Amino acid sequence: MLTSKLEVLVDFGGTADQKIVDKTLRHLQEQDGVKQAVFKDGAVVVETTLPSSVILDMVTRTSGRRSVLQGFGDTQSAVAMISSQHCCKQQVLGVIRFQQNEGGPLVADGSVDGLMPGPHALHVHDAGDLSAGCDSIGEHYNPHHSPHGAPSDPPDKRHAGDLGNIVADDKGRATFRILDSVLNIYDIVGRSIAIKEHADDFGRGASPASKTDGHSGASVACGIIARSAGIFQNPKRICACDGVVVWDEKDRPLAGKGRRDKCCHNEKDQDKIKVCCKV
Repeated sequence: MLTSKLEVLVDFGGTADQKIVDKTLRHLQEQDGVKQAVFKDGAVVVETTLPSSVILDMVTRTSGRRSVLQGFGDTQSAVAMISSQHCCKQQVLGVIRFQQNEGGPLVADGSVDGLMPGPHALHVHDAGDLSAGCDSIGEHYNPHHSPHGAPSDPPDKRHAGDLGNIVADDKGRATFRILDSVLNIYDIVGRSIAIKEHADDFGRGASPASKTDGHSGASVACGIIARSAGIFQNPKRICACDGVVVWDEKDRPLAGKGRRDKCCHNEKDQDKIKVCCKV
């Protein structure tokens, strides 16, 4: 199965504790789905078939230190920050990362929270336009002018943007890793990706909507697909604009209130990982 390389930056401070590094690498190397795990330049580099969120959670828990995914893939990479765009009752938030080696399939790797439990369709849409939230992202990306179909269908029997279904657990989290042989990463940068209210029936249903969107309903979350860094392509550790470090940055707003607040923790919890305030 196709593997992906992940660069997980760990907050070891000035000098990494070799015992913690060895413990973390050993735990990763014992997992099914992990081909290789090494420590390089302050980061844990993992070659794996597991979703990136699973690896990030393993590194954080095993090392006991804050960790952040700094690079995904060693060639062409992209990312979409997913949110409900104030369209729905529930707040949906997540990240979907994309990576593709030359001549190989596209990897879509995601973790999304706040969904209703069960299956939800995942589609790439034409437009990278969130001016009206998920209502302005256009139709499914369909360069071949094909009918709606399943991911396993040939290009003339499916939209290129038809990525099938993801499944949210009873807590509303969907963690997934999809391989697709029709989409190309350089075709989807600047477009949008959306998660739908219901499952995709792959055009096999009786409803008229089955032939256009798999009878999957409205978009409950979406985001614009943008270029991102592969492994060791982003050397940033501190944001030059305001001094916020990368481990804090992932849990804070991009700007404004809460951006530079100190981490929240109780004195009695000094031995626990400090998670920064979300505003």
